[in-house]
Amino acid sequence: MTLQPQPRTRTALVIGGGIAGATAALALRRAGIEATVYEAYDSTADGIGGGLTLAPNGLNALDAIGTADLVRDIGSPMTAIVLHSWNGKQLAEFGTPPGVAPMQFVWRTELYRALYAEAVANGVGIVHGKRLVRAEQDGEGVTAHFADGSSAGADLLVGADGIHSTVRSIIDPAAPQPRYAGLVSFGAQVRDSGLASTEGRTLMSFGKRAFFGWWTTEPEGTGRDGARRDGSDRDGTAVWFANLPRTEPMTAAEAHAVGAEEWLRVLTTAFADDRSPALDLLRRTDPADLLITGPMESMPEVPVWHRGRMVLLGDSAHAASSSSGQGASLAIESAVQLARCLRDLPQHQALTAYEQLRRPRVERIIKAAARTNSNKTPGPVGRVVRDAVMPLAMKLVKPEKMAWQYEYRINWSEPVPAPSTAATGARTGSAAPASHSA
Repeated sequence: MTLQPQPRTRTALVIGGGIAGATAALALRRAGIEATVYEAYDSTADGIGGGLTLAPNGLNALDAIGTADLVRDIGSPMTAIVLHSWNGKQLAEFGTPPGVAPMQFVWRTELYRALYAEAVANGVGIVHGKRLVRAEQDGEGVTAHFADGSSAGADLLVGADGIHSTVRSIIDPAAPQPRYAGLVSFGAQVRDSGLASTEGRTLMSFGKRAFFGWWTTEPEGTGRDGARRDGSDRDGTAVWFANLPRTEPMTAAEAHAVGAEEWLRVLTTAFADDRSPALDLLRRTDPADLLITGPMESMPEVPVWHRGRMVLLGDSAHAASSSSGQGASLAIESAVQLARCLRDLPQHQALTAYEQLRRPRVERIIKAAARTNSNKTPGPVGRVVRDAVMPLAMKLVKPEKMAWQYEYRINWSEPVPAPSTAATGARTGSAAPASHSA
């Protein structure tokens, strides 16, 4: 008997139009797969969200599909991180490992806008107002059903719908839910900050009651000698972020309901005893400019990344805490690797190969970020121990040992081999029932 060749993936539905979804659609198009993005919100996400860092490995992944210059055009290099205790004592300073490009700070809305425009320019269809409610699949394809009664079909459905993913629950109704990290996050941009430039460094303070980070750029129009070209004495623009410990979990909606003025009052109290710029920057922050990011969350290990013709991508599968500085970069990496696998392998093999390529790396980074979060929420005794031990511990840390995170590169032209037979096995859920509903 002659075996029929396994079909390749020709079309894909990408659920979620954020950074992961747009990157996935671009990568799939480059792999020769027609991808359409379905976004739950009626409008674009312009003006929504704060800042984020793109690590060198994230830029490398964008380079693989020819889009990294979009980020370089809008990003600001971040050359080092300096850690302080609540009393202003420097605990440690570390930069990017030798030979590795610096991280880039970008505003989420600018990155979103750039990727969205690039996707549209490359022929990707993006449909708004399509909130997924259920999906059905069989040997011929998968059909997504939306809240407005419409539906769409393709060879594959990609869940790029974030940490509170609907697709994850459809693939595996027993899938874990996001884990609260015990912190609520905030941030803002402050013009005329009163601070000198931090010269590309991010400064961070482990405060008595909360964690505070900031960096300051040169004022616009500053020359190489630091003098203002227009003769003014205007200070640079500062960007700050804060992680406030809170035992009781709260949703993003509940955090927003508290209101910016009340949160600024709470934060002012939290940083009252700290010797950092926190109080002054908080006083200079217009409540209208406060970004209430909400609870910091991460995902426990997600046992099932794909089932049948559905697969998870980015935060829906591996949401790293923002402390990792890797959330967006890992999502971008996964989008490019998924496209490579689907380009080179039959679909069922491609999804297994994708998980084998990605799971060990992302879970290692997520565990490292969880350790960082624990340093932000110690009690009084833990704070003293941390501040005493950290300077010594950081002296023993060699930057090159972190290079494995940042030097990760994807060779787009290299063929993806078939997955190992000792793969993820039952975790992949390859034997899928015909229909799943959220």
